[in-house]
Amino acid sequence: MTERADVMPRSEHPRSDGPVQHLHVRWLGRVPYAEALEVQTAMFERGSQQHLLLMEHPHVFTYGRSCDLGANLRCDPPAVGAQLIGVNRGGDITYHGPGQLVGYPLLNVGHRFAAANHVHGVEQVIIDALEAVGLDSVGRLDGYPGVWVDPDHARPRKIAAVGVRLAEGRTMHGFALNVTTDLRFLSEYIVPCGIADLPVTSLEREGIDVGLREVADAVAEAAVRRWSSAGLCERQDVAWHHRPEDLTAFSRGEGPGRAVRLTSRLEAAGVAAGLALETRKPEWLRPRVHHGPEVLAVRQTLRELDLVTVCEDAGCPNLSECWSEGTATFMVLGDRCTRACGFCLVDTRKPIAPDPGEPMRVASAVARLGLEYAVLTMVARDDLADGGMSHMAACVEAIRATTAATRVETLISDAKGDRESLELLFAVGPDVLNHNIETVARLQRAVRPSAGYARSLSVLSAAKRAGLLIKSSLMVGMGETDDEVIGCLGDLAAIGTDIVTIGQYLRPTSNHLAVARWVEPAEFDRWKRYGEQLGIGHVEASPLTRSSYHARSAAQQVTPVTLTR
Repeated sequence: MTERADVMPRSEHPRSDGPVQHLHVRWLGRVPYAEALEVQTAMFERGSQQHLLLMEHPHVFTYGRSCDLGANLRCDPPAVGAQLIGVNRGGDITYHGPGQLVGYPLLNVGHRFAAANHVHGVEQVIIDALEAVGLDSVGRLDGYPGVWVDPDHARPRKIAAVGVRLAEGRTMHGFALNVTTDLRFLSEYIVPCGIADLPVTSLEREGIDVGLREVADAVAEAAVRRWSSAGLCERQDVAWHHRPEDLTAFSRGEGPGRAVRLTSRLEAAGVAAGLALETRKPEWLRPRVHHGPEVLAVRQTLRELDLVTVCEDAGCPNLSECWSEGTATFMVLGDRCTRACGFCLVDTRKPIAPDPGEPMRVASAVARLGLEYAVLTMVARDDLADGGMSHMAACVEAIRATTAATRVETLISDAKGDRESLELLFAVGPDVLNHNIETVARLQRAVRPSAGYARSLSVLSAAKRAGLLIKSSLMVGMGETDDEVIGCLGDLAAIGTDIVTIGQYLRPTSNHLAVARWVEPAEFDRWKRYGEQLGIGHVEASPLTRSSYHARSAAQQVTPVTLTR
């Protein structure tokens, strides 16, 4: 992890909030507000790490507990392409949108007068950052939280809003700094922060030609000086540029189209060409395949019931081991996916409609195989309004109606982050809710451009808040660094992830992303130890580990007692 030398703050003001150890800085890209709120709420409630989450939001108006919405909202939000969301923070109505840097410091600042001191500290971080990018005459305006341009002149202009929540010495929410913001949203559509007689501004309006990335860097550096005990910073960024043409047509909302399989994505993320497809695998990556009578019996049952397993469709190297133990991972909602992730072998042709008889066939298979633990996975179904969550819920309910003692794990897509869709599955309470983050922050848009790092964290966070046991998975050997794997484990621990699996990426065909390297078994052992030291209940890590590998034993280690519903 990167360690930066301690630099004293520019400001003469005293340090207003207690120092922390490492500050984990994340640039997450453009993230819907509701998804960001899920992630920061989970990190706020866990309280185990110190994070600064930096991002943009799509157009959204948010308002705090004291807002006079009737007086300060001057538009119909949907008519101007914006959402309206109430949040548990101080302050009135404000706006977030493209061209605005939003920051959420999640810190432990437990001492007397912490709230006022924390607001002062957030303001100072912004002031220091603005001075670093060339904007002078910035500071505070008595009686008005936030950061102002020319605060001592006759007509000060607000450039950054600050609104925080502090409970039991832990902070959430933060600031919104206008860089190239469309100021109509602040000057015409609302009365920002309830202040009608003072204008808003942006770096662009003030004549400072600077991009969001440079401003984010300046804010991160100022934050480390203020909130890290010895200048210790661990930073990871998702890719700064996301090309719409990298998305599948379904993910763009355009219906079926040609499959996307862009092998240049990793190069754009800074990863050089990987190993040739014919490169000989090391000994530890050669699974022991033995199709004995138990394997053949499972296959026969699946064929008779016309069911698909991810074991076969995704070319899992552990098929014979798992099937010989009488377990299999059922893939529901068909075998055609609406996304085109660069690592996946699943078919990407136009999917067919969900089969209403599938839940009962899956339940019948579970009963015939005598499974005490069943794993259900799914293709991404962006063509369905609920992302397929009601169908997955029906499968869970059918299994429980048939074999009540069977525990059920569901490995799901992200349903485009839609909470109402996810709630359809949460409501039936799968014993384990598994959603794969797949890779580290930097490589997300190269590996799975129709998904997202923050979105996956938000799905897991929402499931955790719904009271479910949560699980996720990482592939390695795609060009990530050791520090990035450790950082990702830290983020998963920060939201309360119970189980994590880590395995070596294996390239299915020459049309898929290349393997950057073969990861040594000792590295998997070290990541397991580190993840569990962070508080993750169980980390299953080895070259041949996959999402459902040893799923039953992993769940038992986290919840050794019988689960009651």
